[in-house]
Amino acid sequence: MTAALSPTAPLAAPADASIRPAVEWRISDDPVPYPEAVAEMEARAAAIRAGTAPELVWLLEHPPLYTAGTSARESDLLEPSRFPTYRSGRGGQYTYHGPGQRVAYVMIDLKRPRAGMEGPDVRGYVNRLEEWLIRTLAQFNVKGERRCGRVGIWVDKRPYGGLPGQEDKIAAIGVRVRHWVTFHGVALNVDPDLGHFAGIVPCGISEHGVTSLHALGHLATLPEVDLALKAAWEDVFGA
Repeated sequence: MTAALSPTAPLAAPADASIRPAVEWRISDDPVPYPEAVAEMEARAAAIRAGTAPELVWLLEHPPLYTAGTSARESDLLEPSRFPTYRSGRGGQYTYHGPGQRVAYVMIDLKRPRAGMEGPDVRGYVNRLEEWLIRTLAQFNVKGERRCGRVGIWVDKRPYGGLPGQEDKIAAIGVRVRHWVTFHGVALNVDPDLGHFAGIVPCGISEHGVTSLHALGHLATLPEVDLALKAAWEDVFGA
């Protein structure tokens, strides 16, 4: 893995676009404040659109916080004073970010040709993000699944001693697209404090809980998850 870059460091574009990497991968070792991450995403998305920077997958953690998507309901913020809450331009409702959760912010140009995608397609892009998470989880012997009408990736709890119909969310998805360039992305629960989700109704869904790889008995580290994410990315989006 390459060394982490400062989230506020200027992004110098390669002089020759022909040797620019298709997708840059960046890992931030220290938790990144949410406003700094949003500013960085905005700047990078604009540079990608202008052709002055490569596409980027940015892996990071945030300090404990809540974000409200464009569909968030105020009644779903159960403990407003528990953690800082930020309005977000991504789709979706309330979600939690914090240590032990691998956030992957994805900044790619949907107009760029990709195998299996014919032209810019936001729905197809979200489907690929779901598949990316599902294949990542499969590397830890966890079966992640889609659910109609419920955003994110879910785990059937029956193999883990749960009751029939008991399902927990293990990964969230929230995207924004501007001029066909994406930002925001996904959040995979590796080993966050699951009690921190109690301050919100996660993604507006109260009848199901949340889980993590560690809660399911898979003691993966963040570096191991990062490697799995990159391997799965190449399967889904191309090398």
